[in-house]
Amino acid sequence: MREALRSLGEAMLIRFVRLEGRKFLELKRGIERGFLSKGPLGKKVALYVHIPFCRQLCAYCSFNRYPLDEELAREYFKGLRKELDLYIDRGFSFRSVYLGGGTPTVMMDELSSFLEYLRLRQPIDEISLETNPRDITPENVRLLKDLGVRRLSMGVQSFDDRMLRAMGRFSHNGLEAIEKIKLAQGVFDTFNIDLLYNFPTQKPEDLKEDIRIVKELGVDQVTFYPLMPAPRKHKAIERRFSKIDHGRERVFYRMILDEMMQDGYVPSTVWCFSRGDHMIDEYIIEYPEYIAIGSGSVGLYGGVFYANYFDLTNYLQRVNSGQFPIAMSKRLTRKELLHYHLLTQFFGMSLRREVHRELFGRDPEEELGIELLVLRLLGTIEATQGGFRVTRRGMYVVSGMMREFFTGLNRLREYCMSRRI
Repeated sequence: MREALRSLGEAMLIRFVRLEGRKFLELKRGIERGFLSKGPLGKKVALYVHIPFCRQLCAYCSFNRYPLDEELAREYFKGLRKELDLYIDRGFSFRSVYLGGGTPTVMMDELSSFLEYLRLRQPIDEISLETNPRDITPENVRLLKDLGVRRLSMGVQSFDDRMLRAMGRFSHNGLEAIEKIKLAQGVFDTFNIDLLYNFPTQKPEDLKEDIRIVKELGVDQVTFYPLMPAPRKHKAIERRFSKIDHGRERVFYRMILDEMMQDGYVPSTVWCFSRGDHMIDEYIIEYPEYIAIGSGSVGLYGGVFYANYFDLTNYLQRVNSGQFPIAMSKRLTRKELLHYHLLTQFFGMSLRREVHRELFGRDPEEELGIELLVLRLLGTIEATQGGFRVTRRGMYVVSGMMREFFTGLNRLREYCMSRRI
């Protein structure tokens, strides 16, 4: 009975985040007045850069992306520089940069030029970059290393060719992914690969075989993403295959924990497992505020959550006329910011009291007492000397909550793309 009540409580927590995620659709058109009028005055602010082009579009992906058009892509990279300048000219300074997509390495000459420009204008300490196996060549690996990339993340999703075909992931096959891992492993401070789980046709033994290959290769870091498509993609996947059963996630996730935590990997986040001390891709954990540039990127600064134009024509028109290409924004309430910080910190496995106090001026128990009490009663978190940490049991709950959080973001992305915003 007690276990049933605990499972019910966990399900309610995940459902609460699902309902909260619908607030992403409450963004209003335009820019909240004044929030970008000046720079961060010494605050830690990360920079996210979105490159929306891919050679082939994957069926499960809900990010803003377009088939590669080289002429348009070159115009886009020019626009990125202009948008970057808008922030730098207002006093923004960035030391940590994450480039995602799309496929940032789809045009290496343009990417190189942009990174050189960025480092010329900013004292960058950390550069994290996404790529796919096909773009990993000896020449590109050397170039990225020389450009200052410290963390390279390669989207593998699976080593099983059958699974890759089902996912619509035609950029590589399993053997090619293995060869490219061998090429990049050990070159960068952190080399990460992404694996996808809970695809309808995937069985636990399929993922277990992927994990076996990862451990055999000695990969620095692995990030496991649950399937979390936007509503239309969700329906399309179910029409083609079968129902997406989130109830199976617990089986997959328990196996991930069992397999990864017995071989020297430790959780950097509830999705990311590292051997040793490595950088992670979730800048939202380390940076309470982040500026996002590029078409379809989303950022959070000065208590305002915002989304750039997704449509490339709209995006380029704004930046080419010297305007911020922000399409929608919303000023978050204090409670919304508190909940956001609570979720992102537990995504990173712990909530440190001193960090919370620095951000909000009060201890977490003073404004989040009920939330913390519920999480402790359910066994999701436990108290530590410096705050709270996620328990092994609680990792699955936080994983489910983050899946709903990102699904809400994907719902916003789908809304904007379908309306050519």
